[in-house]
Amino acid sequence: MALRFPYCSNSCYIFRPIGNHGDHPSSLKHKQAAIRCSSARSARRPQNVPGEFYVDHTCIDCDVCRWMAPNSFTRVESQSAVYNQPSTSTQRVAALQALLSCPTASIHTETPPADILQAHSTFPIPIHEDSLPGVYHCGYHSKKSFAAASYFIKRPGGNILVDSPRYSERLAQNLQELGGVDYFFLTHKDDVADHDRWQKRFNCPRILHEQEVTADTAGVEIKLKGKGPWDFLGPDIDLLFFPGHTEASVCLHLKPLKVLFSGDSIANIPQGYLHVDPNFNWYSVDIQMESIKTLLPLDFLWILPGHGRRAKYNNVEEKNKAINDLLDSVYVRVAPLPSIEQNHLQKASLHGMHPLHSSTK
Repeated sequence: MALRFPYCSNSCYIFRPIGNHGDHPSSLKHKQAAIRCSSARSARRPQNVPGEFYVDHTCIDCDVCRWMAPNSFTRVESQSAVYNQPSTSTQRVAALQALLSCPTASIHTETPPADILQAHSTFPIPIHEDSLPGVYHCGYHSKKSFAAASYFIKRPGGNILVDSPRYSERLAQNLQELGGVDYFFLTHKDDVADHDRWQKRFNCPRILHEQEVTADTAGVEIKLKGKGPWDFLGPDIDLLFFPGHTEASVCLHLKPLKVLFSGDSIANIPQGYLHVDPNFNWYSVDIQMESIKTLLPLDFLWILPGHGRRAKYNNVEEKNKAINDLLDSVYVRVAPLPSIEQNHLQKASLHGMHPLHSSTK
C-alpha cells in the first residue's frame, strides 16, 4: 500500500510506501515521471530569444518583470519571455532586479551571474528621486501575496514598510542601513506575505484594519477600527478607509509628496488607463467604485499599487480625468458585478497565483 503525495503543480505524484518495505513497485517510475515534469516546467520557454536570460514555463503572468525591465521582457502567449537580451549595464541591472523579484523564481540565466550580489545591493529601488525622494520599491515579490509590490517610505516621522515583500535578509540589511522600519502598514488581508518575519526582524508594529484580520494576522499590533481617516502616523499621512476589493481595505496618502499607496484597490495597466478587475474582487465592485469616487477631491499625482503599474499625472485635473474615465468606462458598467457571496465562494476556490489578464508588454 502506498500514500500519494503531490509532486508538482502539474499534478504528477510520487508514491511512498507505508512501513519500511522499500519502494512501491511503481514508485521509481512515477518519481522519474514527476522529475521529468518538474524539469520540463523549469525549462527555457521557446518564446525567449537566444542568450543569457530566459523565462521558464512556471511563469504566472504577473507582469512584474515586464514593468521592472521593459527593455528585456514582454508577454508572449500568456507568459513572460525575454525578447531582447540586455545590451547595456542599465538594462542588465534591471533584468537582474526582475530576476530577484520574480515571485515564482521563473527567470534564469544560463550561468550564475557574477554580479548578482551587486544586484541585491540595489534594493530597495528609488522610484523617482526627484519627485518622490525617500520612496522606494522593495522588490522581492512574494508568491504568498500573488506577486504584489511593496514599498518603503523613509521619513522623519518614522519609516514605513507598505505591504510585505518576500523575506530576504539582504533586503532587511539594506532597509536597516536606511534607518530600519518603524511602522509596517498592511493595506488589506491579501498582501501580508512574510509579515511575521519582517515584524520580528524590525520589532515594528503592524497596522491592519480589524475587519481584515485573519488567523495568520491575529497578532497585528495596531488594528484600525471604524471608517477613518486615521492620522496617528503624523500630519503628513492619512490612512483612508477604502472598502470594495476587500471588506476593509485601506490606502495610504502621503500628502507632501502627493502619492497614494493603493494596495489592490486601483491600478494603472499597460494600456495606460486605470483599472479594476471584477474577476479578482473579494467583496463588492459596486462598493469599490464608490470608494474610488472619494479620490476625486484628494491632492495626489502618483498611484503606487500592489498589482498593476504605477500612474503619474501632471496635475490634479489629469488625475481626476483618469478616475472619471474609469468610473464611466463601459467595461465597468457592462461587466457582471458578482455578489459578495459569489466572491467569497470564488476566493475559496482560487488556488495559487492570479494573473493580470489584461497585461501586455
